[in-house]
Amino acid sequence: MRVTSRDIHYRVVSPAHSWRYLILIAAALLLIALLDHATGNLPFQHLYYLPIIFAATRFGRRGGIIAGLASVVLYHLANPRLMHISHSEGDMVQMILFFTIGIIAAKLTDDANRMRLLAVTDDLTGLHNLRSFETHLARLVSQARINKSPLSLLVIDLDRLKSLNDSFGHLAGAEAVRTVGHLIAGHIPPNAVACRYGGDEFVVALPEHTSAQAVEVAEALRLTVYDAEPTLIGRSFPAGTLSVSIGVAGRLCCGPGGVVQEGEELFRAADRALYRAKELGRNKVCALGTDTIDGNARR
Repeated sequence: MRVTSRDIHYRVVSPAHSWRYLILIAAALLLIALLDHATGNLPFQHLYYLPIIFAATRFGRRGGIIAGLASVVLYHLANPRLMHISHSEGDMVQMILFFTIGIIAAKLTDDANRMRLLAVTDDLTGLHNLRSFETHLARLVSQARINKSPLSLLVIDLDRLKSLNDSFGHLAGAEAVRTVGHLIAGHIPPNAVACRYGGDEFVVALPEHTSAQAVEVAEALRLTVYDAEPTLIGRSFPAGTLSVSIGVAGRLCCGPGGVVQEGEELFRAADRALYRAKELGRNKVCALGTDTIDGNARR
């Protein structure tokens, strides 16, 4: 799948955690209001900023504004004088700051998340970049070793990209790579992790997939790409314009080597299978130790 802002959005990992954060924020606001009511002291009133900032970083702009509104209400309840007299300039500034700090904290968090997203994303296809994929692959190998479950890789190459570049220009080639990247993202299992690691080369990790199951995924993807009618440089091209060769390798990750070594061995095996698919004429799926699926039958 493609990397999205949801992958890193405010670090909210589950509804259960969201409720915990909400309870923590509410409890902090009530405690600060009690201190404010007991003392009426300005330093304690500044403590409202802390749960506002926390809410903004966890729940975004909406969280910051709601926490700011809650702080204004509690600020009035903790200081009954505000109910009966006009607000001083200091009170007005305080309440404006409640909302302003929430909005600014949410904006800074959103900007930081966007930077993290850019750092792990291939800008052409929206898939993971190589650095991000290596991190995910190490995690998947480690999980497969713990669970004694299979893990498979697809190594994918866009066929005849040079011919496309020579005939229609490099912009058409770039759009072809983008198109294939989007097709990969839309036609792999939800738990798969896809990466563009070269100019026209992709790799997909398929946790809990045997080699035979990965071949089925690869063949469905190959047909999807071949049957696509892409629009490149503003022109519509017929089905069959694009095709991919795919190498497949899968294994039970329980060998004596380390996590990184096991991931590298799995990649090398899939890469060898890809070269075999290329040798057999392209537009094919080839898995080590299995029969090759011939894509030319669809022509």
